[in-house]
Amino acid sequence: MEVFKIEGGTRLKGEVIPQGAKNEALQILCAVLLTPEKVTINNIPDIIDINKLITLLGNLGVKIEKLGHGSYTFQCDEVNVGYLETEAFKKEGGSLRGSIMIVGPLLARFGKGYIPKPGGDKIGRRRLDTHFEGFINLGAKFRYNREDHFYGVEAPNGLTGADMLLDEASVTGTANIVMAAVLAKGRTTVYNAACEPYLQQLCKMLNSMGAKITGVGSNLLTIEGVEKLGGCEHRILPDMIEIGSWIGLAAMTRSEITIKDVSWENLGVIPNVFRKLGITLEKRGDDIYIPEHKDGYEVKTDIDGSILTIADAPWPGFTPDLLSIVLVVATQAKGDVLIHQKMFESRLFFVDKLIDMGAKIMLCDPHRAVVIGHDFKSVLKATTMSSPDIRAGISLLIAALSAKGTSTIQNIEQIDRGYERIDERLRAIGAKIVREKQ
Repeated sequence: MEVFKIEGGTRLKGEVIPQGAKNEALQILCAVLLTPEKVTINNIPDIIDINKLITLLGNLGVKIEKLGHGSYTFQCDEVNVGYLETEAFKKEGGSLRGSIMIVGPLLARFGKGYIPKPGGDKIGRRRLDTHFEGFINLGAKFRYNREDHFYGVEAPNGLTGADMLLDEASVTGTANIVMAAVLAKGRTTVYNAACEPYLQQLCKMLNSMGAKITGVGSNLLTIEGVEKLGGCEHRILPDMIEIGSWIGLAAMTRSEITIKDVSWENLGVIPNVFRKLGITLEKRGDDIYIPEHKDGYEVKTDIDGSILTIADAPWPGFTPDLLSIVLVVATQAKGDVLIHQKMFESRLFFVDKLIDMGAKIMLCDPHRAVVIGHDFKSVLKATTMSSPDIRAGISLLIAALSAKGTSTIQNIEQIDRGYERIDERLRAIGAKIVREKQ
């Protein structure tokens, strides 16, 4: 087991380049299964979850060639669909939540797709109903083995387009349904579709492969099925969650940091949410410049003077993946903030670790926490803690970098699942962090 040892209280300075977007990469990598032709993907992040998916694709018989850092070619002309029914796959597929998105492409191209109950973060219930109801609407037959927690969908005669209204705007559910529908016979409409930039990227990639998807960027997608898709080359966007993490880090450590090539047009409300916390962000070309906040940062109240509330919502609302970061940043703000995590009921349960460090947080219920900012008049204190999930893990890391003393973070595999070489990149801008084996 590895841990991070962090000596906090050091101000950082320099430039950082965000990694490729994890959530986009999970969708894009699954989409390569839709064609026997070669697909080239660039800017793939080198993180545990993505590497697990690449390994899974290799075990399915996908021919994979690494061209350079973050660049690969994939060719799926000899896919071994039988691997899906092996014990090895049940173990491998169950360790990665993103593996659910191989089902749509496999169902569309080969007439069947199986998946064990996916793992991932322990952040509360994460429904799969949207995925499978979509496949059933397209004509697939669904089965579930309760004993093995094994899901299956089959359509030996192919899929047929349908009109559907999703019960929730699930990003992975929308992606899975779209990937199944592109090879279905006839037209499919998906209403209440997710419209995150990463889903838009998937649709753009599929269209470049020969798919016919319209309404991209809206919550109503129309897909005209085609007989086959061809190869393409695709570049993954920078990771907006990592960009938000760097913003939070800069504010908490009062550091001067420039985040390079952030793709401003795909950040949505993220910059404005951090500005509501009083953080100064400057747009310099396609970079974000965060100056040293020597005097801290002051929370902006609502127009009527009531406490600022920051809540998550489907795109173009604020992403739930950054609420943990915002919560940590609020612990040193001047002013109070109500954090409302609507989408996952266990994501705020890491706040006890911050309270141990001296943060003033009142956990109202599983979804809401009030943060009373210190305004840097009282710094957080170092402690030993464990990372419960990816986003809480990076939030605790940010807290440790701002704290007085040396902190230890255990279970750092959770952080490595979503952040590429984070310790090396932090040391490059002056952080005192080491990775140790225990």
